[in-house]
Amino acid sequence: MKYECGLSLKELEKRTHKDYLLTKKMLDVDSIEFKNLKEGDKIALSYLIKAARIIEKINMELDSHHNLAFRDFLEAEIKKGNKKAKLTKILFDAQKGIFALDCESNMVNLAKGLEKRLGRGFYPDDLEKEEFHQILIKMIKENKIDEVKKILNQRSVVERKDNELIAIDYVDKFSKDFEEVAKYLLKASCISTNNDFNEYLRLQAQAFTKADSMLDAYADKKWATLQDTPLEFTITRENYSDEMTETVLENDELNQLLKENNIDVISKDYLGARVGIVNKEGTDYILKVKDFLPLMAKNMPLADKYEQVISDKDEISQTMVDVDLIEVAGDVGAFRAGITLAENLPNNDKLSLTIGGGRRNVYHRQIRFVTSEDAKKKIQERLDNILDKTLHKFYDDKMDHPFTIGHENGHSLGPKEGCEALGKYKSIIEENKADMVSLSMLDVLTQAGLYTQEEKEKIIVTYATDNMLKSKPTLSQAHRVRSVMQNYYFIKHGAMEISPDGFLFIHINEMVSTAKKMLEEIVKVQLSGDFKKGEKYVLDNFIWTKEMEVVSEKLKKISKRLNGKTEQKLADKLFKEKI
Repeated sequence: MKYECGLSLKELEKRTHKDYLLTKKMLDVDSIEFKNLKEGDKIALSYLIKAARIIEKINMELDSHHNLAFRDFLEAEIKKGNKKAKLTKILFDAQKGIFALDCESNMVNLAKGLEKRLGRGFYPDDLEKEEFHQILIKMIKENKIDEVKKILNQRSVVERKDNELIAIDYVDKFSKDFEEVAKYLLKASCISTNNDFNEYLRLQAQAFTKADSMLDAYADKKWATLQDTPLEFTITRENYSDEMTETVLENDELNQLLKENNIDVISKDYLGARVGIVNKEGTDYILKVKDFLPLMAKNMPLADKYEQVISDKDEISQTMVDVDLIEVAGDVGAFRAGITLAENLPNNDKLSLTIGGGRRNVYHRQIRFVTSEDAKKKIQERLDNILDKTLHKFYDDKMDHPFTIGHENGHSLGPKEGCEALGKYKSIIEENKADMVSLSMLDVLTQAGLYTQEEKEKIIVTYATDNMLKSKPTLSQAHRVRSVMQNYYFIKHGAMEISPDGFLFIHINEMVSTAKKMLEEIVKVQLSGDFKKGEKYVLDNFIWTKEMEVVSEKLKKISKRLNGKTEQKLADKLFKEKI
């Protein structure tokens, strides 16, 4: 196929300008964190960076059938001196692919004539939703149940075979690449200095050499126990971006057949890789909350109606680390409207949680830091333009971190099962739940001594201020849709208000109680396992008001930023090293 750059030179020059493209800097080549490592760990990092970049290549193929070929086209054109290709490649590397939404919810399409497909690279490029549903209905009626289960599984890539579809486990589909990843992980495991970490690397390497979900489960189970290791290496597997699989729940006939035949519907996993150095001081701060998790679990609404990962009866199977990042590759490194501050993994659909495995929270230091003077000035300008002046003293950008800690732990609380049936709304509802756990537990945690009254008030005001968006998101943006839902809910219940001229006032004393109400509603929807109830709940609260639009227009004038990229100088150096 012949490719062509999709954006004009003028648009490319704008979008790659530093005012429009934020740069998040990972550890630099002269970082003290790297210098302080033992020699074996330094060498191991070189192997892990090489493994991470192969994972990124695999994820690009999962994201779009055209990504790798378009990348090759750009690189060839750059050699010819094509300026548009050079600037397009900057955006391609930043968003890790051809297609992405920017932070104003505009679709960025870097290739002329292509369109983003619901099935991304997981499904045939010419497969439409309606045909997909009809093929599955036919296959189920012909009793091809096992094959349908594989098609609707998070690990498979789907291809056409005659008039049907077949599923190939991604380890088989990309076997040569995964064998290379395994080779590098095994080399790292022979030289890094921590035995537990090395055991995990060997287990993960084994999982990449055979298409067996149980091998992944063993690796995940071991990874979730890692607490006192110098290095961080994670294979991230999350399914927020697959828009095709969950559409089967929208077809009443197909949905009924799936229920009758006990076929689970699980969206496809995107793959990412995180490489870093564990920061002990930051980790010690995060670990303070661990003792309070049983208390949070006990205070969850309707806690007697379901089983959750955390309880006050068993030992807490959850580790937590703060990490100085060297490399974020693939899904975890894709800057698409935003980039993740932290992750709580494995997700509920993963097998490791059924064999006694726990979870692990990893927090991203370089992503959350606000360091430049220009960025601090922008924060103050934002406050001056959208936040009631009486509340400025309560805003503290450092309070995003404890709120994020509450959010990530919130993923471990609430119903463990039933959420997959909510289909394309499950991620929106789950992210909404995690935010409301963080907010609704503030009184409990303040009374228990984790936060001071001043910290609680700052967390509330900082959360609410930062929840204001530059544009109305699309339903595919789970993290942003939940922000709109929350803003609408808090305004409707009198905990927040936005003046006609776009100034936010927060009734601090009403926020926690309102969050508790919203959290209970969320849990009820999750417990229902009912797609239509989930849909109604989201659409009833996903209301973009005139006042929100006024705020968004003011935010656009303050910040030109449309997207961002990562700068990984140490990772680039380690990748090039011959070892």
